[in-house]
Amino acid sequence: MIRCSWAGDLPLMIEYHDKEWGMPLHDDRRLFEFLILEGAQAGLSWRTILEKRENYRKAFDGFDPAKVARYTDAKIRRLLDDPGIVRNRLKVNAAVLNAQKCLEVQREFGSLDRYLWRFVDGRPIRNSFKTFKEVPCRSDVSDRMSRDLAKRGFKFVGTKICYSLMQAVGMVNDHTTDCFRYQSGE
Repeated sequence: MIRCSWAGDLPLMIEYHDKEWGMPLHDDRRLFEFLILEGAQAGLSWRTILEKRENYRKAFDGFDPAKVARYTDAKIRRLLDDPGIVRNRLKVNAAVLNAQKCLEVQREFGSLDRYLWRFVDGRPIRNSFKTFKEVPCRSDVSDRMSRDLAKRGFKFVGTKICYSLMQAVGMVNDHTTDCFRYQSGE
């Protein structure tokens, strides 16, 4: 079975590639999860974040934005002491702020899903890259998304983070053309 080369041979990465990456996702809580995890990944490997994902889910109340938005300074201090997550004060504070902003987006657009997917007109962008070296780290769409999120007050939403989010949640299909998931990624 041929996969995208980045999946490597680590079972955790293979499972993520085979079952999640690039599959269109429309669940607000999961979209919020990926928004937070992609921001947490900045400067780190996705493998590191995947290895900590279950800890993140516990630490961040299953990524319920309504709960995360109400985190107190005491809760943030506990998170910064939790070795199961990336203990970066800026990233943890951004997660709480982004939860608050997510609630605002949900009120304005009806859902985080509607807000994010409008950047691609509700349909995945299907690329046709032969090798993973061809896959970009940003696009015009991720640039627009990044600017809009930043204008709304979100943090850790640069264009590269937004593009990674788009890949993860299936807004863009960047499976290489020889990957078995290329045809199923929409």
